[in-house]
Amino acid sequence: MKKTAKHDWTDFDALTEDQVHAAALKDSDARPLTEDDFRRMKKTPRAKIIRRALGLSQEEFSARFHIPVGTLRDWEQGRSEPDHAARAYLQVIARAPDLVSEALSPSSS
Repeated sequence: MKKTAKHDWTDFDALTEDQVHAAALKDSDARPLTEDDFRRMKKTPRAKIIRRALGLSQEEFSARFHIPVGTLRDWEQGRSEPDHAARAYLQVIARAPDLVSEALSPSSS
Protein backbone atom coordinates (compact mmCIF):
# COMPACT_ATOMS: atom_id res chain seq x y z
CA MET A 1 0.00 0.00 0.00
CA LYS A 2 1.47 3.35 -1.04
CA LYS A 3 1.74 5.91 1.74
CA THR A 4 0.58 9.40 0.84
CA ALA A 5 2.48 12.50 1.99
CA LYS A 6 0.89 14.63 4.70
CA HIS A 7 2.17 17.85 3.15
CA ASP A 8 2.54 19.18 -0.34
CA TRP A 9 6.17 20.32 -0.62
CA THR A 10 5.89 21.62 -4.19
CA ASP A 11 6.09 25.29 -3.18
CA PHE A 12 8.99 24.65 -0.82
CA ASP A 13 10.90 22.63 -3.39
CA ALA A 14 10.63 25.57 -5.82
CA LEU A 15 12.46 27.93 -3.40
CA THR A 16 16.13 28.77 -3.82
CA GLU A 17 18.60 28.12 -0.99
CA ASP A 18 18.65 31.87 -0.23
CA GLN A 19 14.85 31.96 0.00
CA VAL A 20 14.80 28.94 2.30
CA HIS A 21 17.46 30.53 4.52
CA ALA A 22 15.59 33.87 4.65
CA ALA A 23 12.35 32.09 5.59
CA ALA A 24 14.12 30.13 8.31
CA LEU A 25 15.59 33.33 9.78
CA LYS A 26 12.06 34.77 10.07
CA ASP A 27 10.73 31.69 11.90
CA SER A 28 11.79 31.86 15.55
CA ASP A 29 11.10 28.13 15.97
CA ALA A 30 13.27 27.08 13.03
CA ARG A 31 16.18 29.50 13.02
CA PRO A 32 19.44 28.13 11.63
CA LEU A 33 22.06 27.53 14.30
CA THR A 34 24.74 30.19 14.63
CA GLU A 35 28.41 29.75 15.50
CA ASP A 36 27.55 30.88 19.06
CA ASP A 37 24.87 28.19 19.24
CA PHE A 38 27.40 25.54 18.23
CA ARG A 39 29.91 26.77 20.83
CA ARG A 40 27.29 26.48 23.59
CA MET A 41 26.21 22.98 22.59
CA LYS A 42 27.67 20.08 24.52
CA LYS A 43 29.69 17.74 22.34
CA THR A 44 29.11 14.01 22.59
CA PRO A 45 32.38 12.53 23.80
CA ARG A 46 34.05 10.40 21.14
CA ALA A 47 35.11 7.75 23.66
CA LYS A 48 31.47 7.06 24.47
CA ILE A 49 30.54 6.72 20.80
CA ILE A 50 33.39 4.27 20.19
CA ARG A 51 32.59 2.25 23.31
CA ARG A 52 28.91 2.00 22.46
CA ALA A 53 29.67 1.07 18.84
CA LEU A 54 31.72 -1.83 20.18
CA GLY A 55 28.88 -2.84 22.49
CA LEU A 56 31.05 -2.67 25.60
CA SER A 57 30.32 -1.44 29.11
CA GLN A 58 32.66 1.15 30.58
CA GLU A 59 34.30 -1.57 32.65
CA GLU A 60 34.74 -3.88 29.65
CA PHE A 61 36.14 -1.10 27.44
CA SER A 62 38.46 0.00 30.23
CA ALA A 63 39.82 -3.50 30.81
CA ARG A 64 40.10 -4.39 27.12
CA PHE A 65 42.01 -1.26 26.13
CA HIS A 66 43.89 -0.59 29.40
CA ILE A 67 42.26 2.78 30.08
CA PRO A 68 41.50 3.49 33.73
CA VAL A 69 37.72 3.33 34.19
CA GLY A 70 37.75 6.65 36.09
CA THR A 71 39.52 8.33 33.19
CA LEU A 72 37.03 6.86 30.72
CA ARG A 73 34.11 8.06 32.85
CA ASP A 74 35.61 11.55 33.06
CA TRP A 75 35.96 11.66 29.26
CA GLU A 76 32.43 10.40 28.69
CA GLN A 77 30.86 12.78 31.20
CA GLY A 78 32.79 15.78 29.91
CA ARG A 79 34.74 16.38 33.12
CA SER A 80 37.97 16.10 31.16
CA GLU A 81 39.05 15.53 27.57
CA PRO A 82 41.60 13.08 26.20
CA ASP A 83 44.97 14.63 25.36
CA HIS A 84 46.40 14.34 21.84
CA ALA A 85 47.96 10.93 22.46
CA ALA A 86 44.76 9.55 23.98
CA ARG A 87 42.69 10.91 21.07
CA ALA A 88 45.05 9.17 18.65
CA TYR A 89 44.73 5.96 20.67
CA LEU A 90 40.92 6.23 20.57
CA GLN A 91 41.09 6.70 16.81
CA VAL A 92 43.15 3.51 16.47
CA ILE A 93 40.68 1.66 18.72
CA ALA A 94 37.80 2.88 16.55
CA ARG A 95 39.45 1.68 13.34
CA ALA A 96 40.99 -1.59 14.51
CA PRO A 97 39.67 -2.68 17.92
CA ASP A 98 40.60 -6.33 17.45
CA LEU A 99 44.19 -5.49 16.53
CA VAL A 100 44.52 -3.25 19.58
CA SER A 101 43.09 -5.97 21.83
CA GLU A 102 45.45 -8.51 20.33
CA ALA A 103 48.44 -6.21 20.74
CA LEU A 104 47.57 -5.57 24.39
CA SER A 105 46.85 -9.18 25.34
CA PRO A 106 49.55 -11.18 27.11
CA SER A 107 51.70 -13.11 24.67
CA SER A 108 50.89 -16.80 24.45
CA SER A 109 54.53 -17.76 23.81
